[in-house]
Amino acid sequence: MSLAHPSFDSNHSDSSSDGPESDHGVGLSDPLLSQARRRMLDLVNRLHNTGVQIDIDLPQIAVIGSQSAGKSSLIESISGITLPRAAGTCTRCPTECRLSRSDAPWSCTIELHFITDENGQSLGQARNETFGDTIFDKSTVEDRIRRAQRAILNPSKPPRSFLVDIEEDTKEISFSINYISLQISGPEVADLSFVDLPGLIASVSRGGNERDIAMVERLVTAYISKPSCVILLTVACETDFENQGAHHLTKKYDPEGKRTIGVLTKPDRIPRGDEENWLPLIRNEQEALENNWYCVKQPSSQDIRQGITWEGARARENDFFSLTAPWSELDPLYQKYLRTSNLIDRLSSILSDLISKRLPQIQIELENTVEKTRATLAQLPKPPSSDPIAEIASLLHGFVGELHKILEGVPRADGLLQVIRPAQEQFRRAIRETAPDFRPYERPEEGLDDFPFPDPVFLSHEDGGTFHDNSSRTPIFIDQVLGRALAARTRELPGHYPFVVQQSFIAEFTSKWASPAIILCRFVHQTLTQHIKALIAIHFSAFGQGGLEQRVTILVQDYMKQRADAAQALISKLIALEEDGPLTLNEHYLADYKTKFLSDYKSTREKAQNPVLADAIEDHRLVSSPIAYPGIAQVLAGLAAVGLNGIDAEDLVKLLPPDRMDPALNIMADVRAYFQVAYKRIADNIPLAIDHELVRGVGRDLLPTLYRGLGINGPEGLRICRELAQESPSIAGKREELLKRLERLETASRELVTVGF
Repeated sequence: MSLAHPSFDSNHSDSSSDGPESDHGVGLSDPLLSQARRRMLDLVNRLHNTGVQIDIDLPQIAVIGSQSAGKSSLIESISGITLPRAAGTCTRCPTECRLSRSDAPWSCTIELHFITDENGQSLGQARNETFGDTIFDKSTVEDRIRRAQRAILNPSKPPRSFLVDIEEDTKEISFSINYISLQISGPEVADLSFVDLPGLIASVSRGGNERDIAMVERLVTAYISKPSCVILLTVACETDFENQGAHHLTKKYDPEGKRTIGVLTKPDRIPRGDEENWLPLIRNEQEALENNWYCVKQPSSQDIRQGITWEGARARENDFFSLTAPWSELDPLYQKYLRTSNLIDRLSSILSDLISKRLPQIQIELENTVEKTRATLAQLPKPPSSDPIAEIASLLHGFVGELHKILEGVPRADGLLQVIRPAQEQFRRAIRETAPDFRPYERPEEGLDDFPFPDPVFLSHEDGGTFHDNSSRTPIFIDQVLGRALAARTRELPGHYPFVVQQSFIAEFTSKWASPAIILCRFVHQTLTQHIKALIAIHFSAFGQGGLEQRVTILVQDYMKQRADAAQALISKLIALEEDGPLTLNEHYLADYKTKFLSDYKSTREKAQNPVLADAIEDHRLVSSPIAYPGIAQVLAGLAAVGLNGIDAEDLVKLLPPDRMDPALNIMADVRAYFQVAYKRIADNIPLAIDHELVRGVGRDLLPTLYRGLGINGPEGLRICRELAQESPSIAGKREELLKRLERLETASRELVTVGF
């Protein structure tokens, strides 16, 4: 048997209508509420219709409470309609009540608002569907709400089918975030809007399972966690205050009580003598709230069965608080926090003030969110074209064009050429370190230390002031060079030595060049691979559901392997050319270096063998004064007297007896001079070969290689391009979501413009 009570209707007369509250049950808010506030309330309701509350924090009142907290009775009292009360039809989805005073006859329109689909996934754009015709008879509202809730809880079935079908109360889901909207208007209706949320389930034993308990809490939290949500907290006086979970949840999201209005229900069920325990709440002495606690008394189940009217219910509520201690004994200051009429007046005022304050901010937030959404959309790849062949071709050309820029060089610290350059310099240094470390003096005897022998000063000048440390090289002493030369003699005349001696020394350093060259090539290959892989992801990751990116990656890597092999082959040829034997047509360069090295070697040797003469000549050169160094000056003057003019102090060493190591000095100067020629040649040619065959080589013929590899120009080209041009589900989904959000936001913006905000 239904517990609906059709006598709960303002159309039924009751003698109490002439009492102190002749309100006909519903019109309890200020009838002189300004038109401006009314327009703002209507505007927020229209904004809710757009679904923009997903993106913007819209002002609203959310009614929450634990199960059996009297929440439904309070909603009925405010709205003037009867809610379903049959077993199993308690509130299982949000129910929005939009009340507006009107001179037209009373009416109620019910809409279903779908935020998620049947799988619980967000729709992006809210879908609103009117559920049946407008209702003009209050007695039919309860049944329509019951059917609407059944439609919400069975998302796989067409909602309209629940208007005609009489089915068992089956539920595909227990609770839903999709909601019912009741738009009620009439001459005795308050200007108010609020949403009734499912009651919080205390425990499994109180009619739910763990999943339902968590689901309801998440649903309630989604509303009350928003800063612009006014929380209407219902607390039943028949249950211990501390055991009501709704209060604890409210404290979590509004710890200072700035946006919570407390409502005590069922005061007539407080055990005798315990009433004083609840009065500190009304006086705001306990759990203080900025908007205070209120207390209301709704009809009992027996009153409902007996067919009490709204006017009668309000009259009995007034009598209860006027005649029942300790409520009747409260100071007049706190009497305004008793009775439903006072609560509704306060709710209307709070909501209107909140809307008035928030509207300018909402407009700014909408504009900012629209711009951010558009910017995010602009960052997504362009949607797939209707011409897939042209689309893929455009993608490939764009990729190859961007790659050419990278290969030619971009002015960025993380550019490809900038990253490669330190490795090229490291290669040059590695080749430079293979220079033979000739020492123009005999090998020290065992136990005697060898003194340091740095490279000549002129080499550091040529290398940009870089000093080369020889400590890591194996020294080659002059007696070892002469020993090798003597061992190599065959039929040569006395004083002559075969060129094979120079060749043997040259072969020793050229044989060390292959390893650093290969290391450089591998590094460039790895670096190039990383840069191209990142570029491929930028150009192709959003298409073909990842398939296009994968196929291009494989084709490019295969082509890069070919270019790396070609670079390795050219490197091997260049190294082989050096290993075949010494050769240069740069005779002037070679001769100049030989002169410099021979002079340096001889100078070092002469200083070691004739230190007195060497020091005197050096000092004479630095301080050209006959008074300071008369010996050198006298020798030069004597030689001039016998006709040997034009002789400098440095020429005096030629008067010394011949050095038996002169052949070795010439060999050392030959080899060291040739190293400079070959070192500079190989230090340039190897990076050039890698750049030509690998770096620039990847850019050559890559586009036709991709066309052939993907089969774009083949007989299956159109089919292949259609597959490759498909956008990845994640990008497509993100675009769809952003477009729906943009539509939602722009619709809300137009609503604001329409009313002049």
